[in-house]
Amino acid sequence: RSSTGDVASAYFEPEEKNWLRSFFGGLLTTCGLTYCGAPCIDMDKKLGLHGRVSNIPAKNVYADGGWEKDDYIFWAQGKVRETTVFGENICLERKIWTKLGENRLFIEDTVENLGYSDTEHMILYHFNIGFPIVDAGSKLICPSVELKPRDREAEQDKENWSNFTSPVAGYKEKCYYHRMKPDKKGYVKASIENKKLKLGVYIKYIIDQLPYFTEWKMMGEGIYVVGMEPGNCLVKGRDKERKEGRLQFLKPGEIRKYRIEVGIEEIK
Repeated sequence: RSSTGDVASAYFEPEEKNWLRSFFGGLLTTCGLTYCGAPCIDMDKKLGLHGRVSNIPAKNVYADGGWEKDDYIFWAQGKVRETTVFGENICLERKIWTKLGENRLFIEDTVENLGYSDTEHMILYHFNIGFPIVDAGSKLICPSVELKPRDREAEQDKENWSNFTSPVAGYKEKCYYHRMKPDKKGYVKASIENKKLKLGVYIKYIIDQLPYFTEWKMMGEGIYVVGMEPGNCLVKGRDKERKEGRLQFLKPGEIRKYRIEVGIEEIK
């Protein structure tokens, strides 16, 4: 959790980097749905950091559970709509579920364009892992076949992209863009492992759904966290996503589905 704690939607400030005033952290912060990444001006629209979806109140929220043969399944679900008059109208329906006794859960998202025109669609899953999993000696383990530092800060220390230290005074965040190699079934698994604890936290996702991966390395005092961030975009901003050919669109009535597994595992 960050120092902001929970912030009511009424206090959301979408301009520039003011999204950070309501970035509570937690295991997952969702970024999108029509824009995310760096603040920018795209098609004459001023867009702030990481989009609106994490600050929109959810509707139709409920939790339930039941038996499926010998397994007890329980879940929570709800809907969030990012919309405006004369603009986008996109709905995110999310279900988070797990089996009793398991050390993993599943996030299943359905994004639908409820409007009548093509709409930009960007989504990024901002998984935030902190202490005690992140500690001196912890490592990011992932099938990265290509790495690109975001800026000079990241370039200067790129050989240590997978290695984490104790908190460092005055540390400046670093981001790395990874091209991942999926397994034979099309899945990518990324994990942060702590050999001292013999524990790791992993995410597993489908590369055809989320083809890009951003690593956020922040070894600062009081802000000590590593982000594993699969998405259908990078975090350069919507203007650059459009210019560089990564920006995706939803046609009227079009639906996209996303599925991510999150778990804790013992390591040797």
